[in-house]
Amino acid sequence: MAKAKEVKDYVKLVVPAKQANPAPPIGPALGAKGVNIAEFCKQFNDATKDKEAGMPIPCVITVYTDRSFEFIMKLPPVSHYIKKAAKLKTGSKKPGRDFVGVLSMADVKKIATEKMPDLNCDNVDAAAKIVAGQCRSMGVKVEG
Repeated sequence: MAKAKEVKDYVKLVVPAKQANPAPPIGPALGAKGVNIAEFCKQFNDATKDKEAGMPIPCVITVYTDRSFEFIMKLPPVSHYIKKAAKLKTGSKKPGRDFVGVLSMADVKKIATEKMPDLNCDNVDAAAKIVAGQCRSMGVKVEG
């Protein structure tokens, strides 16, 4: 019977899709754990080849004592979806006072449905409230 690998550490990174390279922050974070950085970059870029280039992808890398690794990719942050839907470069410098964009409740529900697997809720209405809260903290008005 195969013995289970012993977990050495976990590394959490946000890496742009199709653009993983050994430069900071990836190189230093993984190099310190003894992971083959080039191999991670190759596997990550292969796994994200169907995604939009530059999309921020949070991933959790499990490093084992034999220096092997596995990684789990999550969905991009809610802020990425909001900026994309409202066609923004950044959020407001003064959220609550200065508004930089407007989204309809339908847009918010669409984002909530897409992001549902990563959110800590069990229905779309609760997820929509989480997304609407993120909109407020970015200076984006939600109408409807």
